[in-house]
Amino acid sequence: MSDKGVGMTVVPMDIKDGMGVGTTFRVIADFNGKRLEWDCETTEFDREERISAKMIDGPFKKWQITNEFKALGDNLTRVTMTVDYEMPYGLLGGIVNKIKFAKSAERGMETALYKVRGLLEGNGSIPVYITLDAYQKLLAEKKKMNNVPVSTVLTAILEKYSQLEAKVQN
Repeated sequence: MSDKGVGMTVVPMDIKDGMGVGTTFRVIADFNGKRLEWDCETTEFDREERISAKMIDGPFKKWQITNEFKALGDNLTRVTMTVDYEMPYGLLGGIVNKIKFAKSAERGMETALYKVRGLLEGNGSIPVYITLDAYQKLLAEKKKMNNVPVSTVLTAILEKYSQLEAKVQN
């Protein structure tokens, strides 16, 4: 995910009102070789001001994130990211957090913010290679398949395509 060993990717699962309240997404994170995934739901969406989300399924006891945006002038915005989380496993989780996870997570958040900055300044790359329309069709297929993972849906679509292609060639 990242050449520094720490990275995060956010994948929308169910988009509501243009990424607004109720949108669900999966966070896929790599913390120095330890891959974690968790699903979140947007709980607050005030365009150009604040976006908040909470974990609805995943490895943490609690995980909430808030991104706040404050315009400081033309083409200058302060972005503040606040993450409130609790590790599982009580005292043991707290020790692991202090020894290993907290610094790695902080670097992951910093890396994510630099990626967003690059996108906004026009010198970054967008890690999405399909149109929103295609993605929405993919989500519709996902629902038809009882909400299996998106990768399963893509695999099924590619298998059907291969079968059709084989029939056409015969």
